[in-house]
Amino acid sequence: MTTGFSEQETIRRNSLQELIKAGINPYPPDTFEVNVKAAEIRKNFTANCSLYQQASMAGRIMSRRIMGAASFVEIQDESGRIQLYVKRDDICPGEDKTLYNTVFKKLLDIGDIIGVTGFVFITQMGEITIHVKSLRLLSKSLRPLPIVKEKENTVYDAFTDPEQRYRQRYVDLIVNPEVREVFIQRNLLINSMRQYLASKSYLEVETPILQPLYGGAAARPFKTHHNSLDMTLYLRIANELYLKRLVVGGYDGVFEFSKDFRNEGMDRFHNPEFTQMELYVAYKDYEWMMKLVEEMVEKIALDLHGTTEIKVGENLIDFKRPWKRFTMFEVIQHFTGIDIEGKTEEELVAIAKKLEVPLDTTMAKGKIIDQIFGEKCEPFLIQPTFITDYPIEMSPLAKKHRTKDGLVERFEAICNGKELCNAFSELNDPIDQRERFELQLELGKRGDDESMVLDEDFLRALEFGMPPTAGLGIGIDRLTMIMTNSSSIQDVLFFPQMRPETRG
Repeated sequence: MTTGFSEQETIRRNSLQELIKAGINPYPPDTFEVNVKAAEIRKNFTANCSLYQQASMAGRIMSRRIMGAASFVEIQDESGRIQLYVKRDDICPGEDKTLYNTVFKKLLDIGDIIGVTGFVFITQMGEITIHVKSLRLLSKSLRPLPIVKEKENTVYDAFTDPEQRYRQRYVDLIVNPEVREVFIQRNLLINSMRQYLASKSYLEVETPILQPLYGGAAARPFKTHHNSLDMTLYLRIANELYLKRLVVGGYDGVFEFSKDFRNEGMDRFHNPEFTQMELYVAYKDYEWMMKLVEEMVEKIALDLHGTTEIKVGENLIDFKRPWKRFTMFEVIQHFTGIDIEGKTEEELVAIAKKLEVPLDTTMAKGKIIDQIFGEKCEPFLIQPTFITDYPIEMSPLAKKHRTKDGLVERFEAICNGKELCNAFSELNDPIDQRERFELQLELGKRGDDESMVLDEDFLRALEFGMPPTAGLGIGIDRLTMIMTNSSSIQDVLFFPQMRPETRG
């Protein structure tokens, strides 16, 4: 009868039973007090140092060298690795040597989590080491780590396949500890942004994730059903319309770090669940918001790296203010040599065909321009650059440009060839907004499944009066990719969405 376990898994399960027979609980219920981390010891301990003479730490066994009555072990905690010196007569001071001879030598494995107490010293080889005085098993590992060999103090792992790393992030974090730094940097990035916004007395808020109408962006939603209310609900694609309601209600500055969901394709820049920060500030416009974005992102770079220059792939990107600016029409003419200003939809289709830009029949004027920009301009914008003054067809929530007919006051920041953020002088004219929504409905009838829906409650809010407002949405995942030199969005998400795992 097959158990479904590998040979190594079977050995570990047998060891588990032997531990239980020996009276050792492989998963003890009580606490283990930790008073120091590996990195702290390695940073602060020097020869003839009296520090850490009663060290207590816990971690996962990553290597062992058993030499009769004494052994060297390397354990890994949250902060890194450190060597242990385990001597039989120290952890078994009496006549009974079972703990060392049987438990430690035969029943413990790489991957097991142990707690130790002892004092720190430096070996003759110059290695900072904990001389263990007591040892306790805290958790038995029933699966072997994908470690294939160790040479010259370097562990070589077999866990390099990206798909497996994303599926089993817990293993990835164990055997590729440098991955942890990406997520530490992500946390620092969010904290830096939050501190910046809070310093300006903007209010951090929470808005609904389940929404009766999706809005605030051009995207296809995920749809669900609420049984008690017997109504269709959608996972939000953006939180814009709710945050604007709060500006109507009297808050001068609100922001939210939001999980948003878009039922779209997946690639190294897109995950159906992603994080963005949206900010709305009353009595400001998009010109003011550009300055805020420059200042905030420059601060984040300095907080994370101590410099505004960040290496991303082969590029050295400098976030020092001020950033370059082009209008949408200027940048398209710069990269294609064609002035598209004032062109009809038919003329734009012909231009796209000439430029070999792929289109489909659902694309109206705004999407055609966006497609030309995305294919012929965006990939070549490496240094942070503001693209401003978009055609009105592309931006149903942005205010009409104060001096340029047919355009709106909108900008996107592009960096390393991808959109980093999107911002408007927000449309606060309820009559104009209704007309824009109605145009979106017509695009939906034409087959555009990313067109916006008409939100009567949001229009009602605008009819009560919303002050002039600047709004911003900035992609946390994209910004983290740049700030950590990560090539894929999956590298900056703990648990990216994956296809169901196939089992042979």
